Amino acid sequence: MTFVSHVQPRWSDMDVYGHVNHANVVTLLEEARVPVLFGEAERAGLHELPKGVVVVKLAVHYRAPIVATPGRTVRVEITLAELKASTVTLGYVVRTGPDAADPVAVTAETVLAPYNTAELRPRRFSDEESEFLKRVLADA
Repeated sequence: MTFVSHVQPRWSDMDVYGHVNHANVVTLLEEARVPVLFGEAERAGLHELPKGVVVVKLAVHYRAPIVATPGRTVRVEITLAELKASTVTLGYVVRTGPDAADPVAVTAETVLAPYNTAELRPRRFSDEESEFLKRVLADA
């Protein structure tokens, strides 16, 4: 299963060349994963996961430009690439528009770690969090 998020690039995300620049593409990735790691996790009763997740590593590969068009979203498909005791690797496919048939603009990966904000240190995923990530993001 792939979690799909639709994100609206803003006109201010574009650079002088007329496409969404690197820093704002990274923000689009973040906006796409927030609904699953925070919203869906909270609805599943996982109250610790939304309290803290940090990016450990990021890789972005550009295939085509993303252009901010009023009212048009981009489709971000998120899959579980790898799950370890204290990190999760998410894979992303960002399409130039909202449909699964739209061309791929960006592929990316982020390695994320759950973080204990009270103790200011990384932590391990609970069994419930691991099962949630497998269930919601596992690529069938």
